[in-house]
Amino acid sequence: MHDGADKESESGWGWWPSWRPTSMSLLKSTEAKILARIQNDLWARFVALPTQDRIWTLTVTNRNSPKPAKPAGPVSKTPLVMVHGFGGGVGLWIRNLDPLCRSRPVMAFDLLGFGRSSRPPFPLDAAQAEEKSVGSIEHWRRALGLERMILLGHSLGGYLATSYAIQYPERVSHLILVDPWGFPERPQPLVDGTDDKKLKLPRWVKAVLSVVTLFNPLAVIRAAGPWGPGLVQKFRPDFKRKFEDLFDDDTVTQYIYHCNAQRPSGEVGFRAMSESLGWARRPMLQRVHLLPPELPVTLLYGARSWMDSSTGSRVAQLRPQSHTYTVVIEGASHHIYADQPDEFNRVVRNICDSVD
Repeated sequence: MHDGADKESESGWGWWPSWRPTSMSLLKSTEAKILARIQNDLWARFVALPTQDRIWTLTVTNRNSPKPAKPAGPVSKTPLVMVHGFGGGVGLWIRNLDPLCRSRPVMAFDLLGFGRSSRPPFPLDAAQAEEKSVGSIEHWRRALGLERMILLGHSLGGYLATSYAIQYPERVSHLILVDPWGFPERPQPLVDGTDDKKLKLPRWVKAVLSVVTLFNPLAVIRAAGPWGPGLVQKFRPDFKRKFEDLFDDDTVTQYIYHCNAQRPSGEVGFRAMSESLGWARRPMLQRVHLLPPELPVTLLYGARSWMDSSTGSRVAQLRPQSHTYTVVIEGASHHIYADQPDEFNRVVRNICDSVD
């Protein structure tokens, strides 16, 4: 594994670093423990954007396949590009990178404002915040010289991937949306105003919802200081279980903590884009018809997810002359790629093989 230069300044944080047990170097070392599980060829580096921001990027290629002159150069098969969800990072794809790179390069990056990528200020306007994220993806693509890609996005990543594909459809060969966030319109409030009852929200989401309207969604993790890692473990014990056969300690929950205890940036953008944690200010169902008819779209949902898989049918209705297919994976919650990785990887590989 080649790791590009990693220089992240923590200046201007005042007394926070001594209060919160986190730093970019701790995030880097925790992520390295996760990426050490990769069995194929891994190239990890920062990709510089013309905005002076940097996007932390992984490229995984089959160790047994012929190599191009440069990992970012022309490839024989369309690369698969994976975009994580809110609060995530490239490390959460650890169950998928090796299986999916058998026939093509797999690329994953930390969204601008998340993980190890740069954390610039985000606009407080929903459309401008969305455009900042989408624009950074396009700058990233240009910097790497990718002509076309199979674009996969999970949750918030699915929302941004769809927005990207609407603006740059010629760059996307197939759009794969994994339990995408932000598609349905928010329903009209009930008499008591509890419209969020219509979502099967897990306990940790309900806890965050109670403060999200007042603060950035993950402010409680930072405000908890030295108790922050314990909060992550308390509210997200499922992440330790999802990866327990790979890590017998708290590596994954520590990774999630370090991803989200840094200076808020993409989190500010998400708050601008969201009406509440469950709903987008600019619902994607109002725009999904702008995807070109010839662009195939596959939506993957977990049968036990709090996301409503019937959204896939609505997308299909809005694209009547297009390939729009929904797959529901049994036994999976919102994080399908970790809950049922074998089935997830099989479905994604089949989609990729249909492209080339």
